[in-house]
Amino acid sequence: MSAQFDHGDAELAARLAEEAGQLLLHMQAGGEYSGRELGQAGDRIANRFLVDALRDARPDDGLLSEESKDTEERLGKSRVWIVDPVDGTREYGEGRSDWAVHVGLAVDGIAATGAVALPGLDGGLVMRSDTPVALAAGHEPPRMLISRTRPATEALAVAEQLGAELVAMGSAGAKAMAVVRGEAEIYLHSGGQHEWDSCAPVAVAAAHGLHCSRIDGSPLRYNRQDTHLPDLLVCRAEWADRVLNIVAGLVLPG
Repeated sequence: MSAQFDHGDAELAARLAEEAGQLLLHMQAGGEYSGRELGQAGDRIANRFLVDALRDARPDDGLLSEESKDTEERLGKSRVWIVDPVDGTREYGEGRSDWAVHVGLAVDGIAATGAVALPGLDGGLVMRSDTPVALAAGHEPPRMLISRTRPATEALAVAEQLGAELVAMGSAGAKAMAVVRGEAEIYLHSGGQHEWDSCAPVAVAAAHGLHCSRIDGSPLRYNRQDTHLPDLLVCRAEWADRVLNIVAGLVLPG
């Protein structure tokens, strides 16, 4: 039986994501660190804040964070918080805007609730699963988000067949939220990720009516023993079947 849903979960996720983002902005402005050192320091301070806050607020829930040692304790829990203190550490260290803070809650393996903070945007922004907004009109041909440093082979092949405009961006959360915000129609990733890269973004994207799945169309499942979740498709519903069909028919070199 599914765990009871607490309507305060979304509010908690949004508050913590926003507060962690403010801590990270403060570190950037302080000038004590820069570049890679700033990214590493930001990961540490944001992780400490989020882990302590979640353990205090939801002591009976499980917890998985990119920056904390994983244990098997969470595997016996129905409710597990999955967080990425700084998604896009490189972008954060470089002072770019395309980084994010992820606070997600998986219930019985499903990304049920989440918040994605985008502190680097002008004025900051927190996207929430409990306050969906209407999607903007789609664009034709579609705009497709890819990694700015490691574009996935499958994504490039799909974009070619669709005649899609490629948009390079950093963090996975920033890319998924760009689809929610109407800045693109498709985000396809196949270069390897972990559960913390997508749990909160998928909760938010699904709440806004977007298609979210593996690139073979199978469901995204969370709180597994192996946290590796290698691929992801987040797109407007009208593009899902076409993208999945193209991926299924791809014959890639090697």
